[in-house]
Amino acid sequence: MSIRHGLLALLERGPRYGSRLRTEFEARTGSTWPLNIGQVYTTLARLERDGLVVQQGADEAGHVLYALTDAGRSELRSWFIRPVERSNLPRDELAIKLAVAVGAPGADIRATVEAQRRYLSESMHTYTRLRARALAEAPAHRDEVARLFVLEHLIFRAEAEIRWLDHCEARLLRLAEAAATEPPLPPSPPQTPPA
Repeated sequence: MSIRHGLLALLERGPRYGSRLRTEFEARTGSTWPLNIGQVYTTLARLERDGLVVQQGADEAGHVLYALTDAGRSELRSWFIRPVERSNLPRDELAIKLAVAVGAPGADIRATVEAQRRYLSESMHTYTRLRARALAEAPAHRDEVARLFVLEHLIFRAEAEIRWLDHCEARLLRLAEAAATEPPLPPSPPQTPPA
């Protein structure tokens, strides 16, 4: 997730101070990815260093306001049309857990799959309830639509992971059935000690 570009997008609406950017970012993303205020100010300092934002005075309360520069606007436009690369994927703990459990003698892979499926189903129901509540309020504001995008992303992601778990479980069942019908290997011939 690009906090850097998220802040640039919020600044396109006009000058903002750090804690307001944090609040707007969390509102826009449905508080799914909470930001630390220190992270906001560190990012703003980097954006300023890179010439993408400038300090533009202060508001009545004395908050330093940041504004987008032309270079910042250009960077934001480029980011909007650039595809999100999926080549450097982060390590996925669930995929690693299942991969190593296949060869671990004491692991109950089916129990692992079922526990994860149950967790995802509960999460999906929570996200679906939140989406239904948001839809009942007839989203008319961009922040409400943005929140729906995030909630629906989480729902679709959970659905995809549940399908993947179903696939893994089916593969394990086929493997177990194949192993049960294979004839046993012939015993190895006795080895003679070297002379």
